[in-house]
Amino acid sequence: MPRFVLNETSYHGEGAISNVVTEVKNRGLKKALICTTPELIKFKVVSKVTDLLKKAKLPYEIYSNIKPNPTIENVQGGVKAFKKAKADYLIAIGGGSAIDTSKGVGIIMANPKHIDVRSLEGADVTKKKALPIIAIPTTAGTAAEVTINYVITDTKKKRKFVCADVHDIPVVAIIDPIMMSTMPKGLTAATGMDALTHAIEGYITKGAWELSDMFHLEAIRLISQYLRAAVKNTKEGRRGMALGQYIAGMGFSNVGLGIVHSMAHALGAVYDTPHGVANAILLPTIMKYNAPATGERYREIARAMGVKNVDKMNKAQYQKAAIDAVSKLSKDVGIPTNLKQIAKAKDLDFLASNAMKDACTPGNPRKPSKADIIKLYKSLM
Repeated sequence: MPRFVLNETSYHGEGAISNVVTEVKNRGLKKALICTTPELIKFKVVSKVTDLLKKAKLPYEIYSNIKPNPTIENVQGGVKAFKKAKADYLIAIGGGSAIDTSKGVGIIMANPKHIDVRSLEGADVTKKKALPIIAIPTTAGTAAEVTINYVITDTKKKRKFVCADVHDIPVVAIIDPIMMSTMPKGLTAATGMDALTHAIEGYITKGAWELSDMFHLEAIRLISQYLRAAVKNTKEGRRGMALGQYIAGMGFSNVGLGIVHSMAHALGAVYDTPHGVANAILLPTIMKYNAPATGERYREIARAMGVKNVDKMNKAQYQKAAIDAVSKLSKDVGIPTNLKQIAKAKDLDFLASNAMKDACTPGNPRKPSKADIIKLYKSLM
């Protein structure tokens, strides 16, 4: 039976950030630990929030020891910082790294027996809701602010593990395009293609159904329309991508993903490859692999991406049209087309083994073998 979980409250649009003070006061929250990254402090993105807190005389402390692919140690450091600050809630300012870290911290503070971060892997393993998290994304891609998922890197074992827990979802999400306006072109492109991957994988995953389809097709349409403009940093592009990535998150969080994400997680753990870049490189190739198991869904993907006359196409034609549209968008925003500068042949067996164990793999529309995964990696090298 399908289940749908979303934020209690979300705010959207330019200036939405002003609602942070109202939410803190209305919820009776006392002191925040702000989870963010050094770059966002340096470029004064965090100050857009802390200035509001200072004006309202709301106390906070900042924890910024967070890597782009957050680690077990980052979460453990956040737990220590939370306890030291005597905080009672979290504000996550950043992309998936900051928000995922805050989810781990909030969950452990409410469920202290899970202090071993590895014990959080899997689905719904905790009993109590995380301490309140107010999530403020600064990238338009991960949709971590509206999902029940977070991904942590185990550097010792060189693997990423996925935690999917209904208890970790932020109580408030504030999606303000102004908070995303400092993203450089490369990050905008990568996170945008991550969002497109969420929408496409969510639309073809085994768990997809009518409600999730509605979100995913609209997300594909918005991302196709606005990503190029967002890379150029136009207001319209930022606004469209902020909404598109959030809508994609509303869908995939509740139905799952596929092996694009499984294989990207493996690359990120071994080579620290930016997640959006890995997804974007893999997506067209894996769409081609999955095509035989997707029925007529690629017709609707092509339609949502603006391809004309799809109803006059046969299956082979509209499948190719959908894949070509994805490839063109990726190329237009400057994503590499292969893994030649990333993956190494000696690591393929390890990468494939980790991808097969990944929590996203069971949702893939076509059941892969380890040999299939190796072959897919090789085809991009």
